Amino acid sequence: MGLVKRTKENLKKCLCIKCPSYAAVCKVKSIPDNLVHMLKKDIETVEHMEGLFCAFGKSKCITREKGCICPECEVYSENNLSKMYFCLEERGK
Repeated sequence: MGLVKRTKENLKKCLCIKCPSYAAVCKVKSIPDNLVHMLKKDIETVEHMEGLFCAFGKSKCITREKGCICPECEVYSENNLSKMYFCLEERGK
């Protein structure tokens, strides 16, 4: 379970897609599912998304630390988060 509310507003602010750890292969693999979830009226009940990892938990695709931009994200600061790499570890590390 993530630390942040699963809302479209938070998803719009999310920088995960720009993160260097989010490899191009992972981005391409996640596009179909993420688009379906984004079109839903309410993403609060979505079990997992490849993005907004501080809300949806660690990635099922990202496997290596290549840099973390979590502290630059508006969602991160608005929710007073202090850890990083939410994509690699539940609740960050």
